[in-house]
Amino acid sequence: MSAIADLETTFTQLVEWLRNALFPTEQFTLELMGEHSHFIRFNRARVRQAGLVTDGQLTLTLMEQDRQSFCQIPFTGEWDLDLPVLKTALEDVRDELVYLPIDPYLVLPSLQESSRDVHVGHLLISEDVADAILPTVTDCDFAGLYAGGVSIRAYADSCGTQHWFATDSFTLDYSLFTDDGQAVKGTVAGSDWQQDKIITKLTQSKQQLQRMAMPPRAIAPGQYRTYLAPAAVADLISMFSWGGISESALQRGHSALGLLQRGDRTLSPLFNLSENFRQGLVPRFNSLGETAPIELPLIVKGQLVNTLVCSRTAKEYGKVANGASASEQLRSPEVKPGSLLPDQILAELGTGLYLSNLHYLNWSDRPTGRITGMTRYACFWVEQGDIVAPIENLRFDESLYQCFGDRLVDLTHTQEVIPDVGSYDHRDLGGTLVPGVLVDGFTYTL
Repeated sequence: MSAIADLETTFTQLVEWLRNALFPTEQFTLELMGEHSHFIRFNRARVRQAGLVTDGQLTLTLMEQDRQSFCQIPFTGEWDLDLPVLKTALEDVRDELVYLPIDPYLVLPSLQESSRDVHVGHLLISEDVADAILPTVTDCDFAGLYAGGVSIRAYADSCGTQHWFATDSFTLDYSLFTDDGQAVKGTVAGSDWQQDKIITKLTQSKQQLQRMAMPPRAIAPGQYRTYLAPAAVADLISMFSWGGISESALQRGHSALGLLQRGDRTLSPLFNLSENFRQGLVPRFNSLGETAPIELPLIVKGQLVNTLVCSRTAKEYGKVANGASASEQLRSPEVKPGSLLPDQILAELGTGLYLSNLHYLNWSDRPTGRITGMTRYACFWVEQGDIVAPIENLRFDESLYQCFGDRLVDLTHTQEVIPDVGSYDHRDLGGTLVPGVLVDGFTYTL
């Protein structure tokens, strides 16, 4: 892939060519997703695999007479290579369009906006990554994946809107294992490599691993006072993107927040959720080139004040769109902090469970907001403010109206960004900014 400036130039040239190639009744959108990323895989505290991925993909959508067709094509940033592929793609979607059904809720480009958002970070060169990580974990069974480099998102359409977003970022997703297979999991991410913070994070994980070497304790099903660390809270917040905060899901009766919207239930006055793009981790524009507010409050003091409304939902249900993605999922969620100081977590927990991670989350009863899942990795039984033993895995089944409602005791004074570390098809961007949460009577069933 060419230099970033060359990529932007070629993208702009392709957009101009498309605008001139359209028939008068046609409209288009063109989206770019690209990256230049180093990947290093670790196993048993050694480098097992290293590689470089340079990739770009264009999505062309053509619209005419309430029909739309799209195709995806590679993007190299080389004009001579990309233009012939784009010409063929335009001919293909144009030929296909007449055979497709009319879409009554099709939203056509109508804005003329532009933005250019480039975040230059300070990343290690790939040759230095292993030396920055491994000396701290050479005495451990350390496994993980480092991914770092520049990611690009861009958008343009036939009305004149054009956006460009590029950011340097890295993620380190790792686990430490005991001899009997118990594990501690951690993630580190950012745009600037801060060696001291990364060493501190790895050292804290090693300390947790030492506690995992103690014999695990079986906990009987029941309700226990529980501290959910930020990574566990981020897992629960992810459920709001799946039949939660979506206006379409609410309109169709598929949302867990229906009770909250109708005023039949409330959440805690301590609970505040928003879409906050101030960190610049992800672009604010969506697949129609619409720009979301820099911050959109969604739940304020336990009350639902906004939902995520995309233009298609707005057209179908007569609502006002607010720059949401087509899927109406959270893109840059933030849960506001509380007053619980980090060094007081165990003391305030008293006797109960300390959960670092959760997994296998699913709705067990969506209309009532009940979520089921399993505890994962470093989870401990705590007595009178002291960690006593790791626990055997437990299944929980709890309603968000309880854990973020009447049983929410406090949230930590500090927040942590839990990064999205997915790398299917491309390296994911963004993360969830959350505090830890202290809950009374969290329900465990198995």
